[in-house]
Amino acid sequence: MAGHSKWSTIKRKKGALDQKRGKIFSTISKEITISSRLGGKDVDSNPRLRQAIKKAKSLNMPNSNIEKAVKKGVGEIDNVIFEEVDYEGYGPFGVAVYIEAITDNKNRTVADVRHSLTKFDGSLGQTGSVSWNFDRVGTLIFDKDSFTEDELFELSIENNAKDFIEEEDCYKMIFNHQEMYDKIDYFEKKQLIVENSYFEYIAKDLIEIDKNQEEKVIKMINFLEELEDVQNVYTNYYLSKIQ
Repeated sequence: MAGHSKWSTIKRKKGALDQKRGKIFSTISKEITISSRLGGKDVDSNPRLRQAIKKAKSLNMPNSNIEKAVKKGVGEIDNVIFEEVDYEGYGPFGVAVYIEAITDNKNRTVADVRHSLTKFDGSLGQTGSVSWNFDRVGTLIFDKDSFTEDELFELSIENNAKDFIEEEDCYKMIFNHQEMYDKIDYFEKKQLIVENSYFEYIAKDLIEIDKNQEEKVIKMINFLEELEDVQNVYTNYYLSKIQ
């Protein structure tokens, strides 16, 4: 029985990892599809698609998956039309939530998002209810092993970055979202490798919650991120230092 139990645990863990990997691939595939639909399949003239494919390859997505996603976007296969949709609302304890999704069925997606927020004592809001509190930015990631903090900090000043952040394993430069692709091109022409890049929403006004409250908020975020159509989830909370 012990061996059976152990094997069951291993299978469950593998199943969870496979499911997570599948969600990641699905998220990137939709980004590739929507990028090619909006800007065409030529990566030289479509920087959004170029970055999406770069990210897909960094995560070892098979080329066949990438090609299929591009063909879907330009209408060469399937007849499914994906749309970008954003949702706004509140989670538990008054935490603002901004959700990005890509979907072929908006009715399904809004129902899933509403259910997820309600499940954790939140609510779906109207357009504009929380978006005023979030700035859309473009974030560039640089590997710590390839640069010193001083040289990247100088580059961030030269390029009028909104912010420069040192993380445990990387450096981040934050730009206005309209500038991101131009900045990527600038750094790559100088042979300065941008490890990753993405758009994100950063909250302007934050709300303080404690450790116990954070557990419920994180459960809500994880639940939302597991939804088929959800791409990204942003909130405006920070953890209280007084516990």
